[in-house]
Amino acid sequence: MRLENKVIVVTGGYTGIGNAIVRACLREGARVVANGLREEKAEKVINELGTENLVVHTQDVTEETAPEKLVQIAMDSFGKLDAVVNNAAIIQSSNIATTDMDFLKRMLAVNTLAPFAIIQSALPYLTETKGCVLNIGSINAWSGEPNLLAYSISKGALMTMSRNLGDTLFRENGVRVNQINPGWVLTENELANQKALGKKEGWYKDIPELFAPAKKLLKPEEIAAAAIFLLSDECGPVSAQIIELEQYPMIGRNVAKTW
Repeated sequence: MRLENKVIVVTGGYTGIGNAIVRACLREGARVVANGLREEKAEKVINELGTENLVVHTQDVTEETAPEKLVQIAMDSFGKLDAVVNNAAIIQSSNIATTDMDFLKRMLAVNTLAPFAIIQSALPYLTETKGCVLNIGSINAWSGEPNLLAYSISKGALMTMSRNLGDTLFRENGVRVNQINPGWVLTENELANQKALGKKEGWYKDIPELFAPAKKLLKPEEIAAAAIFLLSDECGPVSAQIIELEQYPMIGRNVAKTW
């Protein structure tokens, strides 16, 4: 087991990519503190995965007490902290005309500032274990789609933070920091978002090759597989790296066609 006896906090761990990471960590022998927003989702996770190596904590990560609380739960439950996965995020459409300051501040609060605060709170304990941080970003960090302005700004900032801290914290504290930038992933939230945008039932089965050369979208479990490598000792000294998980090149691609 690649994560045997490691203690890992995963935010946004009740659904989607975060839930896939929680499940993969447990399979690899880790003990996990999973965070999310909805208590009914927490109950479902516990019912499916049990409580032997899993603790859940339902709280908005932007609340002032959340970072310290998550760390304290890990320490009280399992006695140490080896890794933090900052996965909780808001994904919502906006452009220059529809992005007001309150919306942008909320997007940054969840997607960028909360991960920073959690890393700050966790750092003393991660330093003790020579642990690591894994931030879950997005390929939209590189510039983003026209209707994902605020989201792209927040993920771009997260990416810069990951590179900066991945260098400084590894040198000074022995703590690795890396980031995964997923592409288009078929999660339950993405299904709901696309339905709200008017997409027909089963839209994901007929995606143009431009966006999905494999004729299918990425699965949360495929993102989780990469996460396990970065969280494990197999990763060695790799730090300050951004791993893109998408089906096509991020630079130099011909995107003349649209969908």
